[in-house]
Amino acid sequence: MPHLVILYTGQLDDEVNMTTLCRQMADAMLTVKDESGKQVFPTGGTRVLAYPAQHYAVADGGAAGRDAGGTGDYAFVYLNLRMGRGRTEATQQSAGQTLLEVAKAFFAPVMAQRHIGITLQIDVGPEVFDAKHSNLHPLFNKV
Repeated sequence: MPHLVILYTGQLDDEVNMTTLCRQMADAMLTVKDESGKQVFPTGGTRVLAYPAQHYAVADGGAAGRDAGGTGDYAFVYLNLRMGRGRTEATQQSAGQTLLEVAKAFFAPVMAQRHIGITLQIDVGPEVFDAKHSNLHPLFNKV
């Protein structure tokens, strides 16, 4: 943990580089600090994954978008950050604002050309089972 999963309407693959967004989001996650200035998300545990939806329906099917002079081909991006318990509400809000600002900046050129919705949601425990097996963490836990 933390894991950020991005689900998006597939037509965006022709308009943006989702791998770039994943990297920008991971980098932003690593900048989040708690109230004491400590890095919130462990480097080795930070994951960002993006999945396009080939099949989707958004809003009214495009009628209002066409009436507004657009194509009616709406796009949508859902970003869901899952983090473990134990972080303060202020830290959770800071993480959300940090990620939202990255998403807004990344999609600004797309929003200038088309109608797009962006949702960012953060979920926190309680986990009923949480097991980890990794050889990544030792890379970043050097003394």
